[in-house]
Amino acid sequence: MDDRFDRRELLLHLGDMLEALSCLARKSRPTALVAHLMQEEDSLQRFEFLRALAPKMTVTELTQCIAGAFFPWPRALLEAELNRDALASSVQHKLFDGNPDGWKAYVTHVQRTVKWFGIGLPGMNADALAEPARDAAKDAAPVVATLPARSDEPIEKKGWPWPEPKSTS
Repeated sequence: MDDRFDRRELLLHLGDMLEALSCLARKSRPTALVAHLMQEEDSLQRFEFLRALAPKMTVTELTQCIAGAFFPWPRALLEAELNRDALASSVQHKLFDGNPDGWKAYVTHVQRTVKWFGIGLPGMNADALAEPARDAAKDAAPVVATLPARSDEPIEKKGWPWPEPKSTS
């Protein structure tokens, strides 16, 4: 499956998340509500995804949640096989735990550019907007990461982002 454009869109989204955090950090108001700062600051209006957050989330809480939700993304987006569920699940659990309506709004936002994002996760499916809201935290199974076995052989990099080797014949 050729998913390089989806990977690019997700990297751009990660950049938007970091830029939003940077804008919020410049306000030097860690205990302020993100929703309140969005009303005050025009510079935050372009970050539409911030509207999906819980109304009582502070800048400090958002910083912690975004760090927990998105730290696996760069490595995951560089893997040969893209684990779509793990990408969306980290955001669902860290940023929208207990906020199923916010999760649905966020998924709708991301799906404008990455159609498959959030599909198939507990609490979300292709008809998610037609369903009543459910608590995603209760439905979700924990994600368990495993490390690959160590080997002295060099790792061969194939596929995206590395080009396929050219034939010499």
